[in-house]
Amino acid sequence: MPDATPPPPSGRTDQPSRFRLMRFYTTTTLFVFASVCIALFVLQGMEKDFFEQSQQQQAQFFTKAQADLARQNELAALGSLLAVHEASHLNLTRLVANTMWDSDIAPLVARSQRLSVEACRSLPSRGGYETEQAAARRDCFTQLGRSIRALPGFDTLDRKAYAAMHASTVFKIKVFDLRGITVYSSEHAQIGEDASANQGWKSAVGGRAATELTHRDRFSAFEGVVENRDLISSYVPVRADADGPVVGVFELYSDVTPFLQQIQDASKALSDNIAANQARLAASADANLRQLSANSTWFLLVIGGLIVLLYGASLVIVRIGQKIIDRQERAQEQAAAREQLWHREKMAALSTMAASVSHEVGNPLTVISCIAQMLPDNDGPDRETPAQLSRRILEQTNRIAGMMRKITAFAAARSEAAEWIEINPVIGAVCDFHTFDHRFRRKPIEFIAGAALPACELVPDHLNEVMMNLLQACADVSEPAGAERSIRVTTAAAAQGVTIDVDCVCPASGAVLPIDYVTANPRFELIRRRLDDMQARVDLSPARIRIELPTIRSAPAAAPVAEQVATGVSRR
Repeated sequence: MPDATPPPPSGRTDQPSRFRLMRFYTTTTLFVFASVCIALFVLQGMEKDFFEQSQQQQAQFFTKAQADLARQNELAALGSLLAVHEASHLNLTRLVANTMWDSDIAPLVARSQRLSVEACRSLPSRGGYETEQAAARRDCFTQLGRSIRALPGFDTLDRKAYAAMHASTVFKIKVFDLRGITVYSSEHAQIGEDASANQGWKSAVGGRAATELTHRDRFSAFEGVVENRDLISSYVPVRADADGPVVGVFELYSDVTPFLQQIQDASKALSDNIAANQARLAASADANLRQLSANSTWFLLVIGGLIVLLYGASLVIVRIGQKIIDRQERAQEQAAAREQLWHREKMAALSTMAASVSHEVGNPLTVISCIAQMLPDNDGPDRETPAQLSRRILEQTNRIAGMMRKITAFAAARSEAAEWIEINPVIGAVCDFHTFDHRFRRKPIEFIAGAALPACELVPDHLNEVMMNLLQACADVSEPAGAERSIRVTTAAAAQGVTIDVDCVCPASGAVLPIDYVTANPRFELIRRRLDDMQARVDLSPARIRIELPTIRSAPAAAPVAEQVATGVSRR
């Protein structure tokens, strides 16, 4: 066996370019490192923006929290003010009831209840516009107030009330009976009014005091008319004793303008303190942001220097690796050349064997065929007629002749040069040839030839080698006893060439079986290398091996493609 590397096939002028690791790594890593630097710069900018936004959000949260706190303090102060004055109104009501209810107020309430109010309440109170009936209702209750003021004991009660509330913060006091009629008011014009629809009166009649804070621009008080005052009004139930039923309702108005002003002053002081804290927080946030910017700049400089150092060190390592790869690639090329030489020798020996068998068997088959053709003209014994014997001999002759044609088609002499061939005859010859192998008796090969396949330019023996190794890899798989499997080979036209699918199927169900065992066969690496030489591509799926032959190459200008295809087929 010669050691010299054979020359490349004369029909293939374009060889796949060698992968240059140094050039590829330099270009790719330069792009990657530049992208990393840009990404770091962008991320640092995003971090700075995030930090600034976080500080702004924290400042906003702090401002809102302080404002909520100030509001809660103000509401708490107002609630305390209402609670304290409601308690004082309860005590005042109890005091007034203890001193004047039995002697002055209760007799007046009893006398006023003898005055009927049903006629006044039967009149409509309001409408879309002021009506005469609404005016009549007001006049009716006004007349009721005059009647109450004319009752005995009213003037005495009025003098005592003014004397008791003189120089106090209580600006007005009103007394309601259980019908909701104002029996007494320090503002006489309100006597006789109907308060039965008022929610405060309803709450007090139910036994629960009701208090609210109001602001009045003008208000009629014991001491006269006052302006711009903040008042707390309370509806307080009056009981005959501590646990007795409600016998009336008091409404008291107290002036809380000085207290409310103190609450507002305290709230303003708290707001000023919050504003000062917010200013200090903003100054601290600006200082932190400047420090972050300085740290980010130093970080980018340090990381950038490390990246440059890493890039330089990796270039030195890759340069050494490129030299090692070049040596290994030259050794692989020499090994591949030797493998191609061994393949040609193997295929030549196989072709010689097939041609010899065809020659040795062909002559006896010709003699048998002639005898079979003459037998029908002779008489024979009373067993089988010559015609029957002739047909049997012809059947066997045709069978042996078919075998010889398969061997001849598979072993047809071809050159090592790429040529235009039809794929179906080559694949069919390989499949037919393997039917002589006893391993394929339990794994029959089913060949489904695709229609209208385009011609491909390749070395036929290379395709033979790929298909032989692939089919033998399928046949090498051990199976459990009684298991059956068949091999299906399908060719089809693709958008840019021809596809060859190899499936292992179950004849009983037609289900496609997994092909992991085929790809694990050592022959598969040889198949991959030969496909790379053919510039073909192999696609592996869980149940199928697909080989995609390359796109048809442009034919020389001297002859059209169809003529070249015919020439390639004739050489076979």
